[in-house]
Amino acid sequence: MRIATALLMASTAMAAMPAFAQEAAPVPSAADAAVEGANIIVFGRGETRQVQEIQAQDIVTLTPGTNPLKAIEKLPSVNFQSADPFGNYEWSQRVTIRSFSQNQLGFTFDGIPLGDMSYGNHNGLHITRAISSENIGSVRVSQGAGSIGTQATNALGGTIEHFSADPADYLTGGALAGQGNLTYGSDESWRGFARLALGSRDGIRGYASYAYGSTDKYKGNGTQDQHMGNAKVVIPVGDVTVDGWLSYSDRREQDYQDMSMSMIRRLGWDWDNTYPDYARAIDYASRLNDVDRVSNSGGSPFPDGRYDYSGALVSGGQVYPGNVTSADDAYYDAAGLRKDWLGALGIAAPLGERASFKLKGYYHHNKGMGLWATPYVPSPNGVPMSVRTTEYEMDRIGVFGSVDFALGIQNFTVGGWYENNEFNQARRFYAFASRTEPGLSFRDYPKNPFATQWEFDFTTDTIQYHVQDRIDLGMVKIDLGWKGFKVTNEADAVVQASFPEGRIKAEDWFQPHAGFAVELSQQAEVFGGFTQATRAFASATTTGPFSTNQIGFDAIKGRLKPEASDTYELGLRYHDGVFNGVIGAYLVNFRNRLLAVQVGSPIQGFASALQNVGNVRAIGVEAAGTLTLGGGFSLYGSYSYTDSTYRDDVVDDSGAVTSIKGRTVVDSPRHIARGEISYDHEGAFGRIGVNYMSRRYYTYTNDQSVPGRVIVDASVGYHFNENLELQLNATNLLDKRYVSTIGSGGFGNSGDAQTLLVGAPSQFFATLKAGF
Repeated sequence: MRIATALLMASTAMAAMPAFAQEAAPVPSAADAAVEGANIIVFGRGETRQVQEIQAQDIVTLTPGTNPLKAIEKLPSVNFQSADPFGNYEWSQRVTIRSFSQNQLGFTFDGIPLGDMSYGNHNGLHITRAISSENIGSVRVSQGAGSIGTQATNALGGTIEHFSADPADYLTGGALAGQGNLTYGSDESWRGFARLALGSRDGIRGYASYAYGSTDKYKGNGTQDQHMGNAKVVIPVGDVTVDGWLSYSDRREQDYQDMSMSMIRRLGWDWDNTYPDYARAIDYASRLNDVDRVSNSGGSPFPDGRYDYSGALVSGGQVYPGNVTSADDAYYDAAGLRKDWLGALGIAAPLGERASFKLKGYYHHNKGMGLWATPYVPSPNGVPMSVRTTEYEMDRIGVFGSVDFALGIQNFTVGGWYENNEFNQARRFYAFASRTEPGLSFRDYPKNPFATQWEFDFTTDTIQYHVQDRIDLGMVKIDLGWKGFKVTNEADAVVQASFPEGRIKAEDWFQPHAGFAVELSQQAEVFGGFTQATRAFASATTTGPFSTNQIGFDAIKGRLKPEASDTYELGLRYHDGVFNGVIGAYLVNFRNRLLAVQVGSPIQGFASALQNVGNVRAIGVEAAGTLTLGGGFSLYGSYSYTDSTYRDDVVDDSGAVTSIKGRTVVDSPRHIARGEISYDHEGAFGRIGVNYMSRRYYTYTNDQSVPGRVIVDASVGYHFNENLELQLNATNLLDKRYVSTIGSGGFGNSGDAQTLLVGAPSQFFATLKAGF
């Protein structure tokens, strides 16, 4: 019913298509890429803000199926982390820009809002569940606050916009074209992809694709896999263009264990959950819960006051075997399960000679679970642990569009966006079968819970508009405009427990932007600008204002301020036939920072407390450039320096002070540098890249950190002809041991914590690509 409603809304409102010329640049052909070399990175010439665009050719050089965010990690100030070689593992995947965390960035796909793309996403979905990497035409990154027309209410520190390829890009040789990829590599990784495109390049055209990929975990045991289907159609009717998109994703990922630095030292880099060793997990849970079912001394099936297996006295406290010191060191298993449908329908048309409009309607349905084998809640049948789930079901329906009209040297744009998001979130517990058999798989959705701890229905209504005037004075371009929004969040309890019901809203109808670009010569231009942005609140029990109890929510709902940022930028771009680059500087003042304090370990699920805790200031310099050397060789390099610090100490409601003023923001490396050499000539191609990142802190007081690291990736291949290609990829070529993700279990004030994920070791993959 909601799908039909979405399509009806789209068609009756003349809803817009995703692939307009002003939205995404055409995808260059392989031949163009070979000629241009590294210039498949576009540095935003003519833009009044810092912006770069990665083209499809930069994405396809990665192992097929790789997260497109891994392609943008080479851009300045982008900090991308994941514990797997593809960048797809959602529990571990993080991206920050200029010290702003992932939930403070805006993400879209063909204009469709993706929310904050977090693991427990309450307002969207991850890009890797919306489109296969082979179907992406380009990715645009704005390191500042981004375009004011972006469908995002959380873009304090930047936007990342993804665009699907036009079917015309694949129909270069006729009315029918096909492509098939087959990849095999380390840890029994394999992936197949098939796409069929048909139609005419300037007429009705479309494509459909299917992909399936699977990989074993590189440590411990388990599988991570995904089914993905995409379909796109473009229908020109005179001057009007209609298009549609439909995608389906089914992802199932068994988790790696969260680590602390002390765990890495005690247990080693390869430590993981116990699966499939069920007996060991039962042992740990029994020790935690003082379970005593056998006589260790006499061998009889009666308790004797000693732990199972170990013979340690119950009264002596919990004692674990080997270097294990806690039941949290290893659980039996954990997993993330996600199913998504995403559909959109749109239209674009001229309105006379000087104006045009575009409008798009979309619908998204998500069902998912995060599963954990928790030793803190026993099963009713006496098993000393159970399966704890956080369950998600989401239905989003929305429409957005804009009208553009030219008047002399001015080009005006007025646009708007509305979304209704119905989100259900629940915490449930499921029983294991017995002490000897689990009786279930973490790759399947469990049934028949024995308890529901809490369940809430959230309704989020978003209304946003924007106004922009671009003034073209020839060598000088000026952008003036603003956006505004009201986001209303409401929570209704199905099973309440301690979490709150109620309503809260974030409202800011004037968030201005002003910028300029001055052409100094045919090669050089100066740009600069100012942008103010506000972030709406989240609708979930696991984050945002609803993650506290009822008393806490009632206390904060009238005084909690939404986070906001002021961004100032100044930079220089240069482009000629040999060199293409940018250098810039920025100042960001981040106000009303919200801090949710996690209580206990993440698996225990205690309520957190949310409060405004002051301001942050970030000052930085960014530079990036490509150099074409000739003979098929090119060089790329980028460097960013970020000095991001807290401007206030934290004072909680009890009056306790945590001294963090002047400390570096968590997960904000001061130095990031990337270097890359590429070759593409007469069929042969290759690339080797070096990625350096300095120390990162994972406590607010900066007493705990992970060291800097250098990671080397490489690819090499050969085009046998225009329809057949062999590609080899290596990630972490030098097999560096390092911590990738920090903050998986949140950030604390001080002390070590189980909130780190280890980076993947060396991985190697081979791909055969064939087409017609």
